[in-house]
Amino acid sequence: MSTLFDLTGKTALITGSSQGIGLALAEGLALAGAQVILNGRDADRLADARARFDGAEALAFDVTDADAARRCIDAHEAEKGPIDILVNNAGMQLRGLLEDYDPADFDRLMRTNVSSAFYVGQAVARHMIARGAGKIINIASVQTALARPGIAPYTASKGAVANLTKGMATDWARHGLQVNAIAPGYFRTPLNEALYTDPDFNAWLENRTPAGRWGEVEELQGACVFLASSASGFVNGQTLFVDGGISVSL
Repeated sequence: MSTLFDLTGKTALITGSSQGIGLALAEGLALAGAQVILNGRDADRLADARARFDGAEALAFDVTDADAARRCIDAHEAEKGPIDILVNNAGMQLRGLLEDYDPADFDRLMRTNVSSAFYVGQAVARHMIARGAGKIINIASVQTALARPGIAPYTASKGAVANLTKGMATDWARHGLQVNAIAPGYFRTPLNEALYTDPDFNAWLENRTPAGRWGEVEELQGACVFLASSASGFVNGQTLFVDGGISVSL
């Protein structure tokens, strides 16, 4: 049974992996045996993250730049070998009243949260298709299914990620790829600092979540390893919610 989850010999690229959820997912994949490639735009933070691993690589490029993503991925494939697993984790949050929301911020958020998954996913998938195998995991959110005041654009972006996941699976499953998504609930990450430092929000979240607490980023690792491994060989186009039950209760 343990071989189903063994990633030894596989290489995984995790975008936005210099901190937070992306770094935790990279650590989980590495613990399962994968060689990890970290990605980010902050060179210092990326170097600090790389130092936490034995033999990790770093691939620095802007995920919102389609040409840059393709150049870096093609060069890695040609010079160092295949990318077997892709985790599209890069994302951002820009909160604000919808009626006052800056269109430029909306465009920036959509490029970071949605377009990047398409750009990087397409660049990696072209090589996976040629090999007839590959795993792509897109990071969605509990906001894929639920809305909350002040984050309508983010909610729209994560709904798009879930539907892009379905589309990728529909187009690429016949080529041997499995494309799925993980939808985290509320986790203590830099993206959520404004929330977990707010006592009122903490009280609301603990009452609203059946598990009665925030998630710890390490609790996302098992879902990621499952979707990256042969254990999920016939799972395609699904969004797996890891949220303490918040999306299934009133």
